[in-house]
Amino acid sequence: MIMRVMGEGQFEVGDDHVNLLNELDAELVTAVDSGDEELFRLAYGKLLDAVKQYGTPVPLDSLEPSDLILPSAEATIDEVRELLMADGEGVIPGYPE
Repeated sequence: MIMRVMGEGQFEVGDDHVNLLNELDAELVTAVDSGDEELFRLAYGKLLDAVKQYGTPVPLDSLEPSDLILPSAEATIDEVRELLMADGEGVIPGYPE
């Protein structure tokens, strides 16, 4: 799965890490639902850190389509809430299929 983090590039994350990302995504949904900005920052930071830690950077000259686009680390809770509300499944919807 190729994930783009806005402002940071693309990362290819193997299927062996998708369960962890889904767990972190669930934490993010809980944090956004709570409206707690500090909890949101922690949860979103953990998700982005995991993408970068477990993902392999895609070369900048590669034209790979992204399976998922995540807002930058500076995204607001409202911006991420809007992304979550797009389908109600979190930022990593329906994966794995």
